Amino acid sequence: MQIYTPDWVKHAVFYQIFPDRFALRSHPSIPSQVQWEPWQVPPTLQGYKGGNLWGIIDRLDYLVDLGITALYLTPIFQSACNHRYHTHDYYQVDPILGGNEALTALLTAAHKHQIKVVLDGVFNHASRGFFFFSDILENGPHSPWVDWFRIEGWPVAAYQGNKPANYLGWNDNRALPQFNHDHPDVREYIMQVAEYWIQQGIDGWRLDVPNEITVPGFWQEFRDRVKRINPEAYIVGEIWDNAQPWLAGDQFDGVMNYQFRQSTIAFTAGPRVDLAYTTQPAYAPSPALQAPDYSQRIQDLLTWYPWDIQLTQLNLLSSHDTARLLSMVHLDYNSVELATLLLFTFPGAPCIYYGDEVGLPGGIDPDCRRSFPDQADWHLPLQTMHKQLIQIRHRHPALRIGQYQVLQAKDQIYIFSRCFAEEVLIVAVNASTEPSSITLDLRLLPQSIARLDCIYGTVTISATDTTVPIASTVLQLPARQGSIMTANS
Repeated sequence: MQIYTPDWVKHAVFYQIFPDRFALRSHPSIPSQVQWEPWQVPPTLQGYKGGNLWGIIDRLDYLVDLGITALYLTPIFQSACNHRYHTHDYYQVDPILGGNEALTALLTAAHKHQIKVVLDGVFNHASRGFFFFSDILENGPHSPWVDWFRIEGWPVAAYQGNKPANYLGWNDNRALPQFNHDHPDVREYIMQVAEYWIQQGIDGWRLDVPNEITVPGFWQEFRDRVKRINPEAYIVGEIWDNAQPWLAGDQFDGVMNYQFRQSTIAFTAGPRVDLAYTTQPAYAPSPALQAPDYSQRIQDLLTWYPWDIQLTQLNLLSSHDTARLLSMVHLDYNSVELATLLLFTFPGAPCIYYGDEVGLPGGIDPDCRRSFPDQADWHLPLQTMHKQLIQIRHRHPALRIGQYQVLQAKDQIYIFSRCFAEEVLIVAVNASTEPSSITLDLRLLPQSIARLDCIYGTVTISATDTTVPIASTVLQLPARQGSIMTANS
């Protein structure tokens, strides 16, 4: 089977935004005289900060300056919760976010800046406020939509916490009634929602818990219908484990690469990982990994999926479902830099969780969903580091679509190359607390090398002999640092 994935994703740098917490802006489309939670106080499970899509438009210049080329927005459709995974209306953008008018304006402005926009599709479950479920609450078994959900008894106990929920809810949560995807009308409804917003100009869907929908052919049809409208639309699933069943080329273009996150933090942070943040969710970046184990995990990961799928994975280090990287590693900035270096040099599209680039901390939900900090609170060296790595990735095709080859993995030293056409880059990471001297065999590379030049980080490079091409070189790697080098023939 020939596999085709969107070419733009292979060259993209994503930025994930939790809309309620990124940026505020007053606008006539926003409900007035609403009392939001104070912006910079710790978030609560149910409180609103008042961030909206107009605010995102105001920050597009900031994102362009950072080097962002794609946005992934967590759900924006009408809902009665700040995260909006409880959908009320799939055709209406939440009025608190600015409504459909604001999304149209965001798409126009983002596309003018050459930025793609991917929305979160919550198609496994809806909410108690979803019209079709509300009709069941009002009319019981007489509702025309009674078979859209899996009702197990009457009357439906949607809000009676002292009674068992007598319908199927996602994760046994009665606030999230689960669709009956076997019903043809449910299936058609979801397909039409997906098609509608692609027609309105969004650039793809991130699919929430898509593994919960097991109806044969469902995601194949979803892909066919979305791609028929826009063959370059990106379809990325939230699958935390090995995603081979969904990544054969007939369903998703990629998944959120939590497996990369787990291994990369375990290697770069090691014993610095805060174990208090590793229990929820269960995919923890512990125990610590040495370079050989990290190398094996990475090479296993790279064999799981076809290469065109690898190039459209959504790689991440933090998300709205995890503790933020900075807090996960006990505020150790060297761990953050090493992990971020590996993120921006790995096959697939790197994704920054809003605020990570300026040192926003945060523990388990809801703390990982803090408001974007005031500029006075930005960690400027961290922001500069992100900008540098993004610029280097944009500048070098080998870091985006080049082959990945491990050159050395010993103790806490990990070195690999990315090669595309005549371009060869070498990335070296020393996760140890001690400096290290490494002799690197350059004959492992696909072409002869005359010299190495450092373009990121601090490394001393010296050839072992004066012959050209050089057979090997000695790298003096500082403790807890990483470097990127270009190999010149």
